[in-house]
Amino acid sequence: MADTGVFATTAEVSRKAGANASATSNAEAYINQYMAEVESAINSMVRYNFSDNYSTLNGDTKEILKEISSNLAAIYVISYDMSGFTSRTEAEDMINVLRDAALRGISILRDKKTQEFINDS
Repeated sequence: MADTGVFATTAEVSRKAGANASATSNAEAYINQYMAEVESAINSMVRYNFSDNYSTLNGDTKEILKEISSNLAAIYVISYDMSGFTSRTEAEDMINVLRDAALRGISILRDKKTQEFINDS
């Protein structure tokens, strides 16, 4: 099986989910599904479909899409089964950090001038 996500890879999501994440939810098949859901959500939240032209975007400016999508997908990986973490608090802290960064990125992308900048650079 290969990565089917557009914005981020399985390896990028796995790194953010951490060493204690469930092997089941950290599998490529699960992450591919999470990425499909996350990419659709991002495109809908910002009301622009970045998936269609992602490969043509400048590498320096499209990293924000990678950050947001890998953060959100990693939240799914962690939430699937928190029993491998040293404590539930550890898992929740990781989720909070990932969520905060994703929300910051989405708020930046909602600005039409940012979308134009990403597409035109």
